[in-house]
Amino acid sequence: MSRRRPKRRTKEERVIYAFNDKVPQLSPHCWVAPSATVVGDILLEEDVSVWWGAVMRAEEERIHIGAGSNVQDNAVLHVDPGFPLLIGRNVTIGHLAMVHGCTVGDGSLIGIGATVLNGARIGRDCLIGAHAFIAEGKEIPDRSLVLGAPGKVVRTLSDEDVERMRAPAAVYQQRWKSYAKGLRPISVPGTVPGQP
Repeated sequence: MSRRRPKRRTKEERVIYAFNDKVPQLSPHCWVAPSATVVGDILLEEDVSVWWGAVMRAEEERIHIGAGSNVQDNAVLHVDPGFPLLIGRNVTIGHLAMVHGCTVGDGSLIGIGATVLNGARIGRDCLIGAHAFIAEGKEIPDRSLVLGAPGKVVRTLSDEDVERMRAPAAVYQQRWKSYAKGLRPISVPGTVPGQP
């Protein structure tokens, strides 16, 4: 019985899947990490980056990620019938966040491990704190700091807060370009390429 080795991916290959007639549309100026999963009706605008282990599934509705936004490691983005996912420009979706069938305004930051559910509307320049929980249909006004589970608006963000919050999006816009140029698979002595 012969065993085939799995085909090794090159750095030029992306892990992108059509689902039935729904085909992802990616700007030629965006980056998807090799271990990320992008499936279905997804639009990634210019300067978007999708990082290691992130999963984006759009079987019934569209996921639209605005220019300059980043989806960090192990975040999950999904939709349900009647609930598309609309992410504005220069948005940061933090590591391990769950963002489901909602709208996130330009310049907002969804913190590490936060959850935002169907029909929620996050305004512009909002900071949803780490591990916050935004319930279905909840509306968050522009420039809000939201903490806790359930998420509560604790204050309005100052101009200084908003400026500081823009830094991660700018950093990730540069970081993905470094990865696109410098990332390459290597063989480690004592291991077999393609084997766990």
